[in-house]
Amino acid sequence: MRNGFKKFSNRKLSGLMVCMALALISFYATAQDGNAGIEEANQKVRSYFDSGTNLMYAVGAILGLIGAVKVYQKWNAGDPDTGKVAAAWFGSCVFLVVVTTVIKSFFGI
Repeated sequence: MRNGFKKFSNRKLSGLMVCMALALISFYATAQDGNAGIEEANQKVRSYFDSGTNLMYAVGAILGLIGAVKVYQKWNAGDPDTGKVAAAWFGSCVFLVVVTTVIKSFFGI
């Protein structure tokens, strides 16, 4: 090592470099406009919302079809718990559709 750096150990020198890097990053971060970033994120989320709700409706429809087939198979087999399985599948599909509708109305989209 050179004479000027004998006072600093490698640990102190790396700590000093990290502090300088953090200071530069914080200076750059304070120069950004936070409101513009939040507004841009809000617009992006809202632009995906209609696609997301349509996807949830499609998932509900697929689950409903799978549930209908499962209940039909149990009914044909003569299982005594067919009503319980039908209520569970129907309830889950209704819950998915209701939650999607409530979220859509809650956010006013």
